Amino acid sequence: MPTCFLFDNGSLRPASTLNLRAVAKALEGEIGATVKAVSLLHSSGVDAGELGGERAQLLEPALSEWLAEGAKGPAVLLPFFFGPSAALTVYVPERVAALRAKFPDARLEQAGWLVDVGLEDGRVAGALAAAVRATIRRENLTSAKVVVVDHGSPLRGVAQVRDHLACQVAGLLGAEVAEVSMASMESREGAEYAFNRPLLAERLRAAPFDAGDVVLALQFLSPGRHAGAGGDIAEICEAAKAERPGLRTWMTETIGADARVIGVLAERYREAAGRVG
Repeated sequence: MPTCFLFDNGSLRPASTLNLRAVAKALEGEIGATVKAVSLLHSSGVDAGELGGERAQLLEPALSEWLAEGAKGPAVLLPFFFGPSAALTVYVPERVAALRAKFPDARLEQAGWLVDVGLEDGRVAGALAAAVRATIRRENLTSAKVVVVDHGSPLRGVAQVRDHLACQVAGLLGAEVAEVSMASMESREGAEYAFNRPLLAERLRAAPFDAGDVVLALQFLSPGRHAGAGGDIAEICEAAKAERPGLRTWMTETIGADARVIGVLAERYREAAGRVG
């Protein structure tokens, strides 16, 4: 079986790398192959003492070292990403091309991202819905409203993934909640990026999401600077509640370690492994 390099974008928060490693370990059990947890950027700056004594690795140096050691057989580069971000469509292919120039015999295959909006696959949405239900139970909420919130992207295709998931979550939750909508944490300025809107800060200041219990379904795979405790989303919520005294917000856990998500990762790995031989 091809070696798997499971990669995320990277974070300076240790919890992000620790979550990625936990997912990699679970994925090994699913696919029966070695899974290396790596990041594109940032994570190598985290102190090893905060990561169990093992410093985080970045994808390109890890691949270069693996190939230089005379690795035999192919490798699958498996994105821990929801949709077609520029990291996957531009950055990683460029780095892979550079590695192939250095190692002409390298057999590297990039797998697909988690959500294909053209497929009727409800597993990732199912993980989001399960996280919402867990939050409702934990906080004993009734008539909660739900906002599926992602990071935001300059690419329309990434926003389409968010909208697709929000629609699926609405169907899965049905009458269990009062309403489901979506928002992005942030966006670039300009009409050409209007597909990201509404922003979360805007959504929480407009009816009906500016009052009562609002559950934020975090479309994030790992905790970090944005979705972690005291992160950007929490700060957006606190600012909104300061202006809307009747608003109560509750954040779900991130969903990267959910068995349904790991099942999709395993499927993407097998698809790529079949292509590389």
